[in-house]
Amino acid sequence: MCGRFQQSSDLATLQDRFAFRAEGLELRPRWNLAPGQDALVVRLAEEGRRGSLLRWGLVPAWSKDAATGYKMINARSEGIAAKPAFRGPFKRSRCLVPADAFYEWAKQKGHKQPYRLALADDEPFALAGLWDRWQAPEGRELESFTIITTQANQLVKPIHDRMPVMLARSDEDAWLDPASPAEALEGLLKPYPAQAMGSRAVSARLNSPANEGPELVEPVATQGGLFSEEGDGA
Repeated sequence: MCGRFQQSSDLATLQDRFAFRAEGLELRPRWNLAPGQDALVVRLAEEGRRGSLLRWGLVPAWSKDAATGYKMINARSEGIAAKPAFRGPFKRSRCLVPADAFYEWAKQKGHKQPYRLALADDEPFALAGLWDRWQAPEGRELESFTIITTQANQLVKPIHDRMPVMLARSDEDAWLDPASPAEALEGLLKPYPAQAMGSRAVSARLNSPANEGPELVEPVATQGGLFSEEGDGA
């Protein structure tokens, strides 16, 4: 699964990387983004790519209650085009979720140790997302998103059996293109190459979404860790 991620690059860096418009958008760096919080997503609009802040946790348009979103922070890639909550967004409202890293927790000596997983060059990348627009009975609108997951690659597997879908840069346009056939899109929902990634153990303070700041992602020593002493699994 993906229950926490890092989106700490500044807006100018993300605009340069993902080529989106962001008029009026204010973005603060986040090292510990959690479900129920707002995050930057990139969608395709008439004028091209546009960045927006959406709530993490998909609330389908047909839902009776916004609380549904807390159960839909992730969407399994297997059979996604047929699942009631995701088939509509998969067909018409896909998005990129920019990230600097995501986190998974490993059980080690009676506690859960968070690991930061990112590209080996530590550049921002895109997670495959879906979004939807929900309207409350009183008329209030809520736009929300979910992150698609797939089977873990060899780097992530010692920690968790699932990982978020990290899109290759060359596949991002196809993911956003409304004309892309479902079969081609499903082919993009695969594990990212493990050799292009790196990992390290980080602060257990990540366990609480109330904690924020760059100190959370500094490498920490572990006893009998999953990877090498440096925590690099590339």
